[in-house]
Amino acid sequence: MTVRITCINKDGGNHENPNAAISHLGWTEDGTGKAGKSTRLEMYDWIKHQNGKAYVRDASGNTAWVGTAETAGGTKYVRTYRDNTWTDNLLALMECR
Repeated sequence: MTVRITCINKDGGNHENPNAAISHLGWTEDGTGKAGKSTRLEMYDWIKHQNGKAYVRDASGNTAWVGTAETAGGTKYVRTYRDNTWTDNLLALMECR
């Protein structure tokens, strides 16, 4: 299954990494149009351990895939990468309602 991340929510706390501030990610499943919302850790585990695939598409139509990462302190989070470079596409998304 592949999902497109469409929005995020941040928890508003202080973090060693801005991507770790993401608390929830809204998504739409390719093919079915099913929509949902997952916590940052649920999305991390789904991608890392269940072979899930997620991406973000910017206003120009470019796709950035979502990968998993951990801070030096061990906080698990998701982040986008494009052309083998980590990017901040998730942080540019609108807030989920």
